[in-house]
Amino acid sequence: MLSSLYIENIALIEKQEVFFQKGLNVLTGETGAGKSIVLDSIGAIMGERISRDLIRTGEKTARVVGVFCDLPKLSWFDEMGIYPDENGELLIFRQIAEDGKNVCRVSSTPCTVAQLKELGRQLINIHGQHDSQRLLDERVHLSYLDSFAALGETFEAFSTAFSDYQAVEKQMEALRMDEAEKSRRIDTLKYQIDELSSANLQEHELEELTQRRDILRNSSTLTEAVEGAYYALSGDDDQMGAVALLSQAERMLASVANVTSEMEEVFNQVSELYYSVDDIAERVRDMKAQFEFSPYELDEVESRLDLLYRLGKKYGKSTEDMLAYHSRIQNELESIEMADETLEKLELESKRLYDNALLKARELSQKRQDAAVFLQEKIEEELRQLDMPNVQFYANITEKETMDQLGLDQVQFFMSANIGEELKPIHKVASGGELSRIMLALKNVLAENDMIATLIFDEVDVGVSGRAAQKVAEKMAQLSSRRQILCVTHLTQIASMADVHFSVHKGEKEDRTYTHVHALSEDERVLELARLTGGEHISDAILKGVKEMLLKSRSYKSDIVVGQ
Repeated sequence: MLSSLYIENIALIEKQEVFFQKGLNVLTGETGAGKSIVLDSIGAIMGERISRDLIRTGEKTARVVGVFCDLPKLSWFDEMGIYPDENGELLIFRQIAEDGKNVCRVSSTPCTVAQLKELGRQLINIHGQHDSQRLLDERVHLSYLDSFAALGETFEAFSTAFSDYQAVEKQMEALRMDEAEKSRRIDTLKYQIDELSSANLQEHELEELTQRRDILRNSSTLTEAVEGAYYALSGDDDQMGAVALLSQAERMLASVANVTSEMEEVFNQVSELYYSVDDIAERVRDMKAQFEFSPYELDEVESRLDLLYRLGKKYGKSTEDMLAYHSRIQNELESIEMADETLEKLELESKRLYDNALLKARELSQKRQDAAVFLQEKIEEELRQLDMPNVQFYANITEKETMDQLGLDQVQFFMSANIGEELKPIHKVASGGELSRIMLALKNVLAENDMIATLIFDEVDVGVSGRAAQKVAEKMAQLSSRRQILCVTHLTQIASMADVHFSVHKGEKEDRTYTHVHALSEDERVLELARLTGGEHISDAILKGVKEMLLKSRSYKSDIVVGQ
């Protein structure tokens, strides 16, 4: 559960630490007081998207720190290798900077916002006031049923089978083309293959020819330099070169090399020079042979490079790219020419995979049909406890025209709130208050299947009043006996059930507005409940009624504990 929340420089909150407890934690306050700031801050440590506009005016960064305790073993811990400390506490830190950068840490270990969001899904479930409106969108009804059904391996088996079928369909689509298009493509491919084949391309040819061209363009300069160097090194019949002179010096020093150590050292150095220069002379001689140029070679190289450049504009910058393209279009041509035969094989495979996916989809549909019966019973039971005694709820499952990645089924929730009224789609018959109660019932039923310890309800009581409001409050109290509940509400009935009651209010200081979150004492709580009931005009009768409500709420909650 969430044990504490530290907020710094988020909107109107400068610095605030809130300590939550087990059971039902209620937040009340005037509209605009800043209750949403607390929820936005919780969203921040859950990895939700947070606008930098939420940073308090004049500040460069904002930060939120949440501490969780009494955590179950979550899959995220093993996947990330990050665990609660020795006291079983998990600290989540997030900092948002004005440049939009985020710093996230879990137990002092850095992580990404995406990783934080994955963890957040396993820690907290937030149900906002707009969730009830989602019930009007029939496209989400299937997701609610699937969440309740916990389809697991059945859905995974179908999903894999359908993906295999789709993969083959994509292969077939790539091979299908009309005869005119097919003929045009074959002609194009053959022309390109012939053009590249006739060029007789060689790997690294472009680089090698470019280098040879540069040599040919500088042939006279290169020849003069190499011949001059060779003459200097090797000499001729009239004059000795460096090699012969070093050989003569070596012979002269050899006779006295053993006289002194210094003389031996000089002899060795001259000897090394002689062998080194002799090797160089041989290399220069070989280079002379390379620079014996044909008068037509430069034209031939220029012509070949021109061809390669023209081909490169169409097929790739390097000869390696062109050769790779050549290989690809040869394969494509072969594939097109064999398309009819390949399509026949793929059509058989597609039918086999479709039949397999259809079989898995039927199994999935049966699981959904079975789950729908139990969902209907549980929702009706929950709604009867929420002052809808005559309600009928029905998950209508029909088959779609074509199978898709979700299977064959489409789901539409029907209801009838009164005796004698036929079942109709929820969006046609449910009032705002009924939608709120249906969503609360649905969320309560779905919560039975997960391990999430903390549920947040953000003004889910919209449109609910009177006796129905009392039933919603009792349902919240029941739920809080098993989970930690954080609830933002304007209903006195719900607030009176709180185990801890927080007041969110605004104040001004030195021309700045500040939001504060305050855990109410017993006397303060009576006054806050009275404000919720009567506004600014609080009479003795209202105070008396609030105190009676608190006594009844405590008695109801005691009965829940005894009943457990």
